Amino acid sequence: MAGSGVSNQIGAGIGAHAFPLIGPAGVVAVRQLVAAAVLLPVARPPFHRFTWRQWWPVLLLGAATALMNICLYVAIERIGLGLAVTLEFLGPLAVALLASRSRWDLLCGLTAGLGVYVLVLPGPTSDYAGIAIAVTAAACWAAYIVLNRVAGQRLPGLQAPAAATLISLLFYLPVAAYLVIQGMFAGPALLYAVTAGVLCSVVPYAADLIALRHVPAGFFSVFMSINPILAALSGTVVLGQILVLHEWLGMAIVVATNSAAIWLTGRRNRTQSGTGGAGTG
Repeated sequence: MAGSGVSNQIGAGIGAHAFPLIGPAGVVAVRQLVAAAVLLPVARPPFHRFTWRQWWPVLLLGAATALMNICLYVAIERIGLGLAVTLEFLGPLAVALLASRSRWDLLCGLTAGLGVYVLVLPGPTSDYAGIAIAVTAAACWAAYIVLNRVAGQRLPGLQAPAAATLISLLFYLPVAAYLVIQGMFAGPALLYAVTAGVLCSVVPYAADLIALRHVPAGFFSVFMSINPILAALSGTVVLGQILVLHEWLGMAIVVATNSAAIWLTGRRNRTQSGTGGAGTG
């Protein structure tokens, strides 16, 4: 799980080196190509057999993935890797909090809001557009979680994420074609983008698949909350983006809140399942 997070965030940092050459859209286009090249041969989704009940969540999942990736990379370009990834983690937090509306959930929501305020410390020099783009990525991630669950229930194996990856790729084919025509997909730009695709898609996909065979999904979700910390470290080492004290503090509050919210939701679900089992037995 740690390897998955480290690979993902280092890949994002390396991909950022290609921004001046091909832009965030170019990096995302290559990343989607790499993901499709890995998932489609493995899953082999039978598109001609899909019903509309199976197609609509896949189509929305592909659109959410496409928008989430470009928003994240644009946000990284504007406000830095650590801040962008931390704000993006508000998406899973929102899903966890909306699963139940207890006083603890309200407290988690307020604490997360405090963490974001400390992290951003709004002022005249704040990049509000970059922050809004990162929050849009968070909303897309929340949609991704919900849609992935629906699509996964209606399609077996890895067919849903593979099909959604292809749909997402279609949005970026014009970008890739333009860059190829302009001769921009060459040299360091292509190397950075392909490396980002491998480290952000192939390695995490394989590592997560192996990890989820050995650990519960709830623990996996909590552990993945270290990603903002890893993103901040990657931004420092790979991109030279040094965070100040209030950014580290705000990030810590958001990560702790996200972990607490997921843990509380999982605990409530286990309690309800146990109660239900006792009643039916």
